[in-house]
Amino acid sequence: MSSISTGRMIDNDSDPVTGRVTWMPAKSIWISAMTAIAIVGGPLTVTPGAFAVFILLTAITIGLGHSVGMHRLLIHRSFRTPLWIERLLVYLGTLVGMAGPFGMIYAHDIRDWAQRQRDCHDLYAHRRSFFTDAFWQMHCAVVLDRPPRFVIEERVRRDRFYRFLEATWMVQQIPVALLLLALGGLPWAVWGIAVRISVSLTGHWLVGHFAHRGGDQGWSVDSVAVQGYNLPRFGLVTFGESFHGNHHAFPESARLGIEPGQPDLGWHFIRLLARLGLASAIKLPHMIVPREGLRRVIPSETAADGYPRGDILPDRP
Repeated sequence: MSSISTGRMIDNDSDPVTGRVTWMPAKSIWISAMTAIAIVGGPLTVTPGAFAVFILLTAITIGLGHSVGMHRLLIHRSFRTPLWIERLLVYLGTLVGMAGPFGMIYAHDIRDWAQRQRDCHDLYAHRRSFFTDAFWQMHCAVVLDRPPRFVIEERVRRDRFYRFLEATWMVQQIPVALLLLALGGLPWAVWGIAVRISVSLTGHWLVGHFAHRGGDQGWSVDSVAVQGYNLPRFGLVTFGESFHGNHHAFPESARLGIEPGQPDLGWHFIRLLARLGLASAIKLPHMIVPREGLRRVIPSETAADGYPRGDILPDRP
């Protein structure tokens, strides 16, 4: 069958099921080193200032960088912004320590493509046990026997800044570490780099694990291998990313917390950019062509056409 998610995965008789899980040495050593430093060095160096730096940098890199910059903007193009803003947000997303911009696009798109099929490999579906899934997701990758062809759009592929970030994404922590050492010594560096990265990567996996296995579900999609679920209790700390059932329903929406009582700090940041004249062409659920097979599961307050409208921003504040 042929299925296109973001348009970058070209399905030519591809197989989303058959493949082998392969250990990725660089990825595994990176996250293992960050986690080991955090576990050993974190308790030995904790100070109020170091903890505050950890909270602030995590919010900036995960919230503004990963959720808004990498996910909603670079991957889904759910809104438009000047190139300098886009590059800044993608840079902040790279500082999460997960991958460079091209690696993040690929990791998202291959998973999204696989989950849209009628069946897919257990790694993409988070079907295995808690600890097996943790090892697979953070230390391994699936090598499919017949993968789809991956083509990044030319403007992104040729962007020199993105190419630089892709080649140096691990090294990008060094300037930040040196700045933290100069400002707050070893405690700031340990908590601002190692603790932040290990918590961010582990938290990213945890949301993905539980948001694909069960929970609150306002929407479902027929004939797909994997459903998305919402994790309402974690909406604030994930900047809205835990409302993954909503995201499966409306992947291009700039707003993830689309139901009443679903806090989405990433969406509020996009609204702020819009009010400053720095964001436009913002996509919301009622503006998007519904996914084939999309069904309402739990009735709630919606617009007359059945799709949550949320806050509709004017062109200008």
